[in-house]
Amino acid sequence: MDKRSNYAGSAAKQLGVYAVYLAVAMALIVYILAFFAGTSGALINGGAINEERNSITIALAEEPPQLDSTRATDASSFIVIAHTMEGLISYDDNDQLTPGVAERWEIRDNGATFWIREEARWSDGLPVTAHDFEYAWKRVVDPATAGEYAFILYPIKNAEAVNRGDLPKEALGVRAVSDLVLQVDFERPTPYFDKLVAFNTYYPVREDFFVSTNGRYGADADMLLFNGPYVLTEWIHGASMLWEKNPYYWNDEKGFLDEIVIAYITNDVNANLNLFKDGQIVQTSLTAPMLPTAMEQRWQIDRFMDGSLFFLEFNHREGRVTENLNFRKALLLAQDPSELVYKVLKEASYLPAESLFPVWIQGLQGAFRKEYPVPEHRMDLERAREHLERAKLELGINDFPPIVLLTGDSSLSLLAAEYYQELFKKNLGLELRIDAQIFKQRLAKMTSGDFDIVMAGWGPDYFDALTFGDLFSSWNLNNRGRYQSEQMDDLIRIAQSELDPKKRMDAFSSIQDLIYEDVVIVPMYERGISFVVDPRLKGFKRRSVGPQVDYNYAYIERL
Repeated sequence: MDKRSNYAGSAAKQLGVYAVYLAVAMALIVYILAFFAGTSGALINGGAINEERNSITIALAEEPPQLDSTRATDASSFIVIAHTMEGLISYDDNDQLTPGVAERWEIRDNGATFWIREEARWSDGLPVTAHDFEYAWKRVVDPATAGEYAFILYPIKNAEAVNRGDLPKEALGVRAVSDLVLQVDFERPTPYFDKLVAFNTYYPVREDFFVSTNGRYGADADMLLFNGPYVLTEWIHGASMLWEKNPYYWNDEKGFLDEIVIAYITNDVNANLNLFKDGQIVQTSLTAPMLPTAMEQRWQIDRFMDGSLFFLEFNHREGRVTENLNFRKALLLAQDPSELVYKVLKEASYLPAESLFPVWIQGLQGAFRKEYPVPEHRMDLERAREHLERAKLELGINDFPPIVLLTGDSSLSLLAAEYYQELFKKNLGLELRIDAQIFKQRLAKMTSGDFDIVMAGWGPDYFDALTFGDLFSSWNLNNRGRYQSEQMDDLIRIAQSELDPKKRMDAFSSIQDLIYEDVVIVPMYERGISFVVDPRLKGFKRRSVGPQVDYNYAYIERL
């Protein structure tokens, strides 16, 4: 047989095989395109804004661990929950309290009453009732739930005792008098209770739906029921989400978009910048190195102090080197937050942190920190090294073991961690081992106490000094380092219940002093945000209380 014919036959067979491969590949591409056309992929939206669909595309920094409002603790979950759920009271677009599911309410020294609006509906069309709040709140304080925000319900009668396991959850001082009336009894006078119920831990959960999920409530889009402006219709874990306008939502002054597509889940600031530059997302934050690019593009750069405080939190558990006060004092005296902010991070919107209470917290007549100055302190390496030697004697060691510094995996977190690693090596001869973890794993390690020091942050939950002041109470599960002090607990009890404004602010001042004296934390910075927004998007908000980014009042302006 002619070699050429052999080759031709072989080639024909190969072409046939390739044709099959090509057909399979094309079919796969068609399938993928069809899949994303029916989901939240950016392919269907064609960019940051799709006027025809009344749709925007955004990025979420982190994958929410889960979306059960009774258990959520993180900023990403709060963002999703704030757009898909609503509590008794909400915030308007001027950061003022406004009616939510409750059309009116009354707060007394011994309790509160909320009247539920008849038009409030779940996303399946059924009414939202007072029973849904009673069920949710009892679930929050139930020890079996292990809700880290259970402490925020402690103003309610018996909440703390229930959460400790001393009383059954049925003893909680909340009851649905009827479908439309919710009665609350207080453990102590709580004049700021209206601010508390605006927080997402107070949101409702409908019992029959919760039971139907067989323990998977909040884990997937079909394992949730919504009563807010939007519904989460699709959730591809680690990749994307789709929020769609809730047809049953009662308030026509919120939820103006038909679709919000989360096409990207990433905390990579450079990736987000490129997505914004390419017209794929409607807004993004800017770090200092990005500002020249933004100015070259002639973008409108906005700045906002988001109210958050970041700090080094020590593990105070028994057996940890960081349990030793002299060791903690050494680290406090061997650093300077101003150097971190101005020379390392170089973020124009950041402020060096000096206290547990950020600069925006209000006191009696004005700023709390002006009325109650922070104890004066500065870097002092000689004293720092003296404290380190005392710590060695008290611990009975000649050398310190490596210190584990737990942090996130963002570029900013790693930059700060490497700064402290080098700083404490140079100034104190300590070895810090950086344990950089993805968001979900870092939360798990913080909760279990698997660290010596953790780079942590806290954002305000409501407009009151107590939102920071009770963070290091012994009963607060967000107190990840498990600092415990009877003096601290006593001061917080005063701040929780004292009706005399002067005595209450004096208690906060004493809390501030004790945080410094016991070196509970080392303050790092107060966060500000530089950001850019697509000029066609109006009504977008950044908040210090509530979701960090808020699209509930956002709408598209045709330019």
